Amino acid sequence: MKSKLIVRSILSGILASIAGICYQFAYESALNCNFSKIINPISISMASMIGTILMTFGYWILGKLKLERYQLWYYIIINILSIASIIGPMGSTLPLDIENPELFPGLIAPLHLFPALSFITLSRSDKNE
Repeated sequence: MKSKLIVRSILSGILASIAGICYQFAYESALNCNFSKIINPISISMASMIGTILMTFGYWILGKLKLERYQLWYYIIINILSIASIIGPMGSTLPLDIENPELFPGLIAPLHLFPALSFITLSRSDKNE
């Protein structure tokens, strides 16, 4: 069980990282903007991996406490926290030399949701086995 959680954590982090990097590339290409001074593929990957590791740790605690019946509530809490985590970067001040700073929230909002989406998707696919 523990090895399955570790694999799920790493795999969901990798999937979220790939989705985030692809989204950043597509977003910056489509809107002709560049936020590489603020956010780059390494920071996207690290944030995604840390996020999914924390989610897996909470999931493991839920199993240790024999509270699997509250799994749906755990997923709801993960989603609420993912949405709430967007607030911090939204209020951040960007360097003055960044062009089109108004486009930054459109880049970061989905990046905060990809780890939760990949984690919950892989967790739910586990139920079908």
